[in-house]
Amino acid sequence: MPTDCISYQDSGYFSPLMNDYLDQKTNLQSLYNRFPTLENFEKQILEKQVNFSSPTLLEGQGTKINKRSVLVSVLQKQYLNVETSILTKQNIDALSNTNTFTITTGHQLNLFSGPLYFLYKIISTINLTTELKAKYPTYNFVPIYWMATEDHDFEEINYFNFKGKKFHWNRESKGPVGRLSTEGLDEFLEIFALEIGSSLNANAIKKLFEDAYINHDNLADATRHLANALFGIYGLVIIDGDNQDLKRNFIPFIKEELLNQSSHPLVLETAEKLKDYTVQVNPREINLFYIEDNLRERIVFENGKYKVNHTKIEFSETEILALLENHPEKFSPNVIMRPLYQEVILPNLCYIGGGGEIAYWLELKSFFTSANVTFPILLVRNSAVLATEKQAKKAAKLDLTWSNLFSKQVDLINSKTKQLSEFPIDLCNLKEQLQNQFVTLYKIAFKTDESFIGAVKAQEAKQIKGLDNLEKRLLKAQKRKLKDVLERIIDLQNQLFPNQSLQERQANFSEFYLENGNNLIPILIQKLKPLENNFEIIVF
Repeated sequence: MPTDCISYQDSGYFSPLMNDYLDQKTNLQSLYNRFPTLENFEKQILEKQVNFSSPTLLEGQGTKINKRSVLVSVLQKQYLNVETSILTKQNIDALSNTNTFTITTGHQLNLFSGPLYFLYKIISTINLTTELKAKYPTYNFVPIYWMATEDHDFEEINYFNFKGKKFHWNRESKGPVGRLSTEGLDEFLEIFALEIGSSLNANAIKKLFEDAYINHDNLADATRHLANALFGIYGLVIIDGDNQDLKRNFIPFIKEELLNQSSHPLVLETAEKLKDYTVQVNPREINLFYIEDNLRERIVFENGKYKVNHTKIEFSETEILALLENHPEKFSPNVIMRPLYQEVILPNLCYIGGGGEIAYWLELKSFFTSANVTFPILLVRNSAVLATEKQAKKAAKLDLTWSNLFSKQVDLINSKTKQLSEFPIDLCNLKEQLQNQFVTLYKIAFKTDESFIGAVKAQEAKQIKGLDNLEKRLLKAQKRKLKDVLERIIDLQNQLFPNQSLQERQANFSEFYLENGNNLIPILIQKLKPLENNFEIIVF
């Protein structure tokens, strides 16, 4: 194959907004702080160092909270029963120091990691910390995986795909998914185990699933174990924001949202600037949820009362502020407030996410400015297509480039049919000759009787349409003639782009671990370059 990468913009899989962001179009530059280049991190470090150094002052108590001390204490507690690598321990301890900063990615608690891009997000984060350490050796950089433990859309995370088959965890769920019991997943594992066989790598996959999901009581602990087992040796630090001590740091911002709803007009104003694109999220008047173990519902303000949607729970202003002071863990930020929460409690420089995530972060810049919190650098996570040597050789034999394979299937087949045909199927030359002849007819019509112009136009359209139909019939006939080779092309593209979609959004990592075992992640870490904005093609 002639190339091992393709730019995000040329891949055809990124939205116009993301393409324009990656091209640093001027109309978007007011919506982010700094574009992700190694050089831009210097100013980001200095800004965050000042912004994060001031302690949080809790009203009414007169006490100040050192955010770094709280962060380290919480992480140490969350890692108490986790087999922690030396590098991860060092990273947690280093967060106490003012010269240590984080690079963060976040992801839902998808069953067994969900789609393959879960790995790419975390690897992008790990690799960026390595590049930053080389560029700025006097600082420390810690890779963070933020578990979305407070999400409640269980239907989005309760399955994964393996070799085209969907493995689904059937159960009811209410409240934050991180608190959800893993009961019943032993039966799920039995079914999955039958599918993957009994090879050495298959047994390793089964043990990984068992250690994570059968030996832990809730989905948050299970996901932490899984991510730590895969990436702990690289120093990854996993954080669960569903925590009273961390949310205590966020009390002033929750209070502002409850009393003044300041995020709503600011995000709406920014969304208006993005009206030429697809707006990713729309703000609520209050962008907070109320949570308990089996409950996560929006907080709404109606008739002078703060009410929990779809329940009979309600509070006066005094009551809800008292609840906030005593039990901040009962307040959960939604998609608008969660990024602010993350940046308040972490000494974070950069957020790494997919195109959809970066799109909604772009709506938040003015909100961050109003809250006096440094807006992070936004980096589009790595993307990749994993192929075998056999698939790469087959593509070469079929004279397919990666650009060909990234194209829509109908375009690919039409293009290859025309390329492989023994005679030209494209009748553009004939159409051009025909149109030149009609130019002469138009001149004659103008000179004799202009009433003939309509008849000339109709005849021209009829004959062009006739050539179009002939071209379609020729193409169809050639497709029948070239059926064998075209089917091989379709089969190969379907292997690499299942359901004519991105492999990373369909397949689970276990499918590739089954073939490559412990080599999988080291190879991905070696190949993925977070700042290059390329879709990597990795051949195993």
